[in-house]
This record gives sequence, C-alpha cells and structure tokens, in this order.
Amino acid sequence: MPSLATRAPRFLLNSLRIPFLRGPFQAYFSSTPRALAVDMETVNTTERLRQLRALMKENKVDIYVVPSEDSHQSEYIAPCDARREFISGFSGSAGTAVITSEKAALATDGRYFNQASKQLDSNWHLLKQGLEDVPTWQDWTAEQSEGHKTVGVDPTVITAPEARKLTEKIKKKGGAGLLGVKSNLVDLVWGDHRPARPHEKVSVLDIKFAGKKFEEKIEDLRKELDKKKSAGLIVSMLDEIAWLYNLRGNDIPYNPVFFSYAAVTPTTATLYIDESKLSENVLPHLGDNVRIRAYSAIFEDAKAFGESLEMEAPIAGRPQTPKKKFWISTKASWALSMELGGEEKVEEVRSPIGDAKAIKNATELEGMRLCHIRDGASLSEYFAWLEEELVTKGTKLDEVQAADKLEEIRSQKERFVGLSFDTISSTGPNAAVIHYKPERGNCSIIDPTALYLCDSGAQYFDGTTDTTRTLHFGTPKEMERKAYTLVLKGVIALDRAVFPKGTSGFALDTLARQFLWREGLDYRHGTGHGVGSYLNVHEGPIGIGTRVQYSEVPLSIGNVLSDEPGYYEDGKFGIRIENMIMAQEAKTNHHFGDKPWLGFEHVTMVPMCRKLIDGKMLTPEERTWLNEYHQEVYDKTKGFFKGDERTLKWLERETRSINVMEFTLT
Repeated sequence: MPSLATRAPRFLLNSLRIPFLRGPFQAYFSSTPRALAVDMETVNTTERLRQLRALMKENKVDIYVVPSEDSHQSEYIAPCDARREFISGFSGSAGTAVITSEKAALATDGRYFNQASKQLDSNWHLLKQGLEDVPTWQDWTAEQSEGHKTVGVDPTVITAPEARKLTEKIKKKGGAGLLGVKSNLVDLVWGDHRPARPHEKVSVLDIKFAGKKFEEKIEDLRKELDKKKSAGLIVSMLDEIAWLYNLRGNDIPYNPVFFSYAAVTPTTATLYIDESKLSENVLPHLGDNVRIRAYSAIFEDAKAFGESLEMEAPIAGRPQTPKKKFWISTKASWALSMELGGEEKVEEVRSPIGDAKAIKNATELEGMRLCHIRDGASLSEYFAWLEEELVTKGTKLDEVQAADKLEEIRSQKERFVGLSFDTISSTGPNAAVIHYKPERGNCSIIDPTALYLCDSGAQYFDGTTDTTRTLHFGTPKEMERKAYTLVLKGVIALDRAVFPKGTSGFALDTLARQFLWREGLDYRHGTGHGVGSYLNVHEGPIGIGTRVQYSEVPLSIGNVLSDEPGYYEDGKFGIRIENMIMAQEAKTNHHFGDKPWLGFEHVTMVPMCRKLIDGKMLTPEERTWLNEYHQEVYDKTKGFFKGDERTLKWLERETRSINVMEFTLT
C-alpha cells in the first residue's frame, strides 16, 4: 500500500476547485527521467545520529525508540511527524527505529524489506519482522537494555499497552525501564528544517454523503457508554473524530482528517482543535451541542477528568477505586493515559467509534458503488491511453508522468476531491517493491515489454477508492502469466466466499493464498484492509490477513474491504490485483444454526488483463465469474466513453467473454 509522498502535478495544484491538494503538496519538480530500476536514494544519517546520541546522553537515556506514528497513532502522517524517516532515511509507512549509543536498528515488515535495504545507510541494521530467528524491535530493544540501561521514548507517540509491554520486556532483561521523555529528541535534531505543522481548514461533510447526523452518532455512543457504565470516552484517532462530527480536513496528505481530540461524556461533547482552522459553516453545524477547546487543552482537561471521577467508599487495606472509569482506545497515547490517571482510572477498549465507522450505512454503501464506477472509468481511460502511447506511438514515459496522467483523468470526474494515496506506478523490477513510490526525476521509464503494476485510489465526496491492476503491453513470459492467474484465482475465491456470521478476516485469508501455496508461493502483505468512506484508505478494525487483530473482530454486513493477493520476485517483477468488496447478507439454501450467512459484493469496475490470464488454469466456475464480472464492468462504465473511441475499443477487447475452449489467450 501507499507510502507518504508530496508529489502532485501542476494542473491540480493550481486548481481552485480542489483545495484538498493544496498546502504540503505545492512542491513540483521536473527533470529528466532515468533508466529502468533506479536505486532508491540512501540518506547519510551519520551526523543526525551523532546529534541524537548527544541529546540522549543529556537526558540520561541509553536507548531511544522512534516509532513511525504521530500522537494520534496515524498510519499516514503529516511531513512534520515523519521523525522515523528523518532519523533513518527509510521512507516506508511502517517501521520503528531504535538507537543505542553504538548501534541503530530499523524494524519493518515484509512489504518493505526491499525498500529498506536500498534506503538504509551503513549505520543501520535491518530487522526483518516476521522472519524466523529475527527478533521483534521490542525484543531487540530489551536485549540492548541489559545492564540496567534506560530506554526512552516520546510518550505521545507510543500507546499505553505498548509502553507496558515494552517495560516488562526491558525489566526481564535487566534493563532499568522505560522513560517518557517529554521533548521529542528527533525534533530537536531536526530543528528549523522540520516542516511546519499543517493548519488547513476543516469543513462540514454534507448529510447527503454522511448518511447520518452527528448528533445521532453521539447519542449512539452515549448509549454504549451507559450500557458499559463508563464515565466517558476520550477520542484520539483522527479519522474517528472526523467521522463522529461529520467533518473533513486536510492536515495529512491524502487523508481528509485534521489534528484534534474529542471527549464525549453522558452530558457533554468537546472538540479540541485550533478554532482558527474551522470554516465558517462548522460552528453553525455543531451548534450548541459541541464545545470547542484548544487542541493543546486536551492534556489539561484529561487530568481534570481523572481527578473528577467519583470514588468508591474506602475499604480498610485497599486503595480507593473510581465508581466509573474513562474509556480510551487501545491506540491512545501513553501520555494521554497517564494524564487521566493511568490504569486505576482508565479502561482501554477497542474504540466503539471505530467499530461503528467500519459498518457503512446505506448512503455510504451506495456512495461506494457510484464512486467506484466513476473511478473505474478513469482507470480504463488511463490504461487505454497508456497502451496507445507506449505501443502505438512509442512514447517514452516515466512512472511519474504516467501517474500524473491518471490523476488528470480522475480529476475530471464528478465529486473528485484528490488522491487517496500516492499512486504506485511501477514498471518491471520496481513492481516487486510492494510499496514502491516513484520519485519525480528519480524513477524509471515504463518498459512496454515488462509487467506494469498500478496501485492507485481517489477521494470522492461519496467514497474512497483503492484499485490495483497489473498489465503487460507486449508478450508476457510463462511464469508471469502463471503467477498472474494464480493471483486472479485468489481474488475470485475470496469474492465468491460465503461464510457464517461471526467469521473473521483472519479465517478467510487462506482462500486468497491457497492457489499460490499449492505452488510453494506466497506474498508478504495482508490480503485485505478496511476502507473509509471519504476517509482513510486504510481503516480498522477489520481486515483480511494473518495479523492477530483480524481474528478479534468478525466481519459484519456493511464492512468495506480490499481483496488484493499478489506475488513478487525481487529484481524481476511484481503482480497484484485489488478489488473493493462489501460484506452483505448471502442467500443460502439452508440456515444451519439459524445464523445469518454473509458474502461479498464487489464494487471495483476495471477489467483484468487478458494477456496475463492463462485460461486453462481457470475452472468453469472461475470463467463464469470472470465473464460476468467483465460484462458488469462494460455495462456500468461504457457510458463514460461516448466519443472516446480509443477507450471504448480497449474496454470491449478487455471485457469480451472467455469461452471454455479458449485455453491460451493472446
């Protein structure tokens, strides 16, 4: 999936009708494209590490931890919060840096092994998380703490549960413990070069897109608080706040959120935000139902919340406990938990807002259907254009130039706001880098004789899209066709799944991997992630994959997820196919146990690549699915191509029916 970038073409930056793309996106550079498979830039971190170690010594810290996340545990962050990238040089979206007086380690998962190995300089040791005999960053940190050493971290960028677990590991290894260092030491090294904190405007999301009034959402939340006898909920996740109040912002690239906190009690609702950020329609929208407080006031108020809790009557020999505790998410910061009074006054829960947000209402589901049709039409137009440029005209296009064209096409569609992540436009061996990010002036020319992988998405007022297609513009190799078809079979198997209510995404993951597994192949990323409704393209708590958290939350009617198996050969090629699917009730002949049964509705409307499909590997059921899918794509998107003969011909060719005798496609 996408990693943070600030690339945007001029035609969008200068467009007044797309405010979402202003601010941090205004850098635009043009230079000569380079040859295929350019090495990613390595940053010399020697001086940065020297300065950081000097500050560690001043603060009596032997080991310092630098997570990827910001104070709100955001997966994608504003440039000012990219501390781990600054100190390590690694730009992927996931990873943790740990620095000792003599060593430095960067831990990341399988999506980024290739990228990290290229970007880290000789100061760093790469911890490949998930591989056998490779310690987690927590275990590595604990090992380094032996001999009563102190580990330090900014308490606002680590969760309370993570802080407790890390402390326990440190002490078991003989370390002194975990220290919350109030001043972020990486910020001090960064100094005046650190990007300014965003101050973008916040606006109201119309009810015709939100589908439910924010007052109703707050009332639902209060019912949950009352049922569980909670004193209130402190909300720190930015997408949860945006969803709860039906507001959207632009503080984090590609994610329509804004820096804020929220607090909801049985009688009050408070939004912590710099009031100057609010557009003129926000205060009338919130009315008298929501109190506005300064963003920085959350810690002062959290302390007051904790102190105001009514305590149980004292019992001899036992500490007093509150009658009710405050809820915070398991993803809330250690700093926030401590201000509320710690474990004695706080109950850490999976956020009820996150659960509610993941179940889309009827308006949001219909918005997803409609925006994916418009988005699918954009992708078909783009692929038809790209094929003509590369094959018919012989045009030399680099990966960024191609991505810019796709963005231009998308921007002309109704209700378009901006991209939902930086487009992964990758040719040949670059496609094997799962979260590849082409850089302007430092990317490859697209090779029409190699595989091309395009993973892209957009934000529309009525939904968020995320689609991946892998194409070949020449003659694919046998292994490329075989791998593509195995991946396609996985997409189809998950799309056609029927399962009882209560089934998790963890349980469904093998459906997409089974065909690769039979060949001894696999991929190092999840099979599916939740997607927001004009919100973050990655949305919890549901997903499909091997992460433990995916086993904890069953899929529900109204969940929107990606279906995206893949296969990658480092230095050669990468394949991924991604559709969006929505959980819905399935019709079954029987109802064992009187349980509802669920299945999926796909909403992505983009053809598969015919050249890469090995027809003899498909079963009759899979061919039927593919033919019906292609007919649906054609029927729903052809109306966008009146007068566009190029795209219409391409669409007709790519969606024509595969018959039972068509075993080898050319």
